[in-house]
Amino acid sequence: MPNMLDGLLVVALEQAVAAPYCSSRLADAGARVIKIERAGGDFARGYDDVVKGQSAYFVWLNRGKQSIELNIKDAGDAALLAAMIARADIF
Repeated sequence: MPNMLDGLLVVALEQAVAAPYCSSRLADAGARVIKIERAGGDFARGYDDVVKGQSAYFVWLNRGKQSIELNIKDAGDAALLAAMIARADIF
């Protein structure tokens, strides 16, 4: 049985807890979610290290997502983000 959101592309510019929780629900329903992380990565990665050396919060909130680290102050990274947003169904 297909998931309700199969085929939907979500580009999520988020960190910490609230927004990643919302987009995790979209991923759980079948959307392809690409998480954009700031240069240096989402600071939630460092909350703890209890899941095989990774943060339990980060692992739980970002399950089923793809991620990419971008520095949006860099022209090339900003252009890549703009191209991703242009293809997204949800941003």
